[in-house]
Amino acid sequence: MEKIDFKKLSKFSRHAPRYTSYPTAVEFKDLEEKDIIPFLQNSNKPLSLYFHLPFCKSACYFCGCNVVYTSKTDKRKRYIDYLKKELNLWEKYLDTSRMVRQLHFGGGTPTFFEPYELEEIYELIYSYFKNFEKDAEISVEIDPRFFSEAHMDVMKKYGVNRISFGVQDFNEETQKAVNRIQSFELTKNAVDIARNAGIESINIDLIYGLPYQSFETFKETLELVKELNPDRLAVFNYAHVPWLKKGMRKIDETTLPSPEEKLKIFKYVIDFFENNGYKMVGMDHFAKPDDELFKAIEKGELHRNFQGYTTKGGADLIGFGLTSISETERAYFQNYKDLKSYEKAIDDGKLPVFRGVILNDEDIIRKYVIMEMMANFSFDIDRFEKTFGIDFKEKFKDELKEIEEFIEEELVEITEDKIKVNKTGSLLIRNIVLPFDEYFKKMANQKVFSKSI
Repeated sequence: MEKIDFKKLSKFSRHAPRYTSYPTAVEFKDLEEKDIIPFLQNSNKPLSLYFHLPFCKSACYFCGCNVVYTSKTDKRKRYIDYLKKELNLWEKYLDTSRMVRQLHFGGGTPTFFEPYELEEIYELIYSYFKNFEKDAEISVEIDPRFFSEAHMDVMKKYGVNRISFGVQDFNEETQKAVNRIQSFELTKNAVDIARNAGIESINIDLIYGLPYQSFETFKETLELVKELNPDRLAVFNYAHVPWLKKGMRKIDETTLPSPEEKLKIFKYVIDFFENNGYKMVGMDHFAKPDDELFKAIEKGELHRNFQGYTTKGGADLIGFGLTSISETERAYFQNYKDLKSYEKAIDDGKLPVFRGVILNDEDIIRKYVIMEMMANFSFDIDRFEKTFGIDFKEKFKDELKEIEEFIEEELVEITEDKIKVNKTGSLLIRNIVLPFDEYFKKMANQKVFSKSI
């Protein structure tokens, strides 16, 4: 990557969506079961299944996930009982004989559940969904502090082939500030358990922009991560949204690195991993060249959804459990975020869906543009025009004017049939796609999203 003027680029830091969806979750409105049934019944696409296991024993102050903090074991049993009831309700509207392309456990901390409880959940899922594609991705997010060989034995038994370990940072001062003490030795032991069980795809999550992080301290973390030799990495920009997440209010904002320092850190991250055999994928992922993620971006076939970047596009994502989000071609819909409302809906015999958005034709067009750019850092104008029968440059002439500042900064190039974002521009991809978001214009001055840098 060329020499970068970080001070100059930091001027672009502004509140902006991460675009795990378009329209974003800010646009979700009240929805009922009857509103989403057509989108479940009128599709024969493969399925991507997401199960949210929401419990954690303690709060990590940086966390933006929907989590229930508890040490009570009876809550786990109750939650499994309600997952059973929820699956019974889904079966009325969802053809469970459709092929399953992905099965993912997120949280919370899925391994907060005992191994025998995880086994019960897997048995439950496989009793409803029996048809899995030969190369289906079966994955789990894992906190290394709560992971054992017994957990791994269950996962291996039920076909898990991809594991993502949360690390964030190995610096002790940073770990104390975010209430997550996790040594390198503990993490290495967890990775070794997975490797010894034959897991060939291991991802590690890191976060830059946390308290007391600096260019120098994060370099030390990266050297330790290199020893773990993951197949993929996700290096996220910390989203500080204390107005949304109470735990973040415990973070001293004066200890957070500046936008300029964050850019410097992430530029080094890119160089470091590319010098150590990885390739950048999307705006915050890295993969070895033989990984399917990297192969997908080379073909322009990478996809982005609520679970990040994936090669498994063309599927309906159906979320189960507290707060999970589903995505079909024309709709997003979300389950209740609190246990009381979630359980009441199920007890009343209704899907626990409470909000979402039905996409109109304009949403579909703009979603295509934004997600292509977010995933592949390029956009095929010819393919767009053949897909929609629309003159791209005419329809988006105003939007293209808005990104001229990025062209002038030599971050973006527009040719007759392509839009290309270079490596430096990839640091600002959230900013670059903003003009195509017609909802954002209405809230541009509202503090709804995290900072883009």
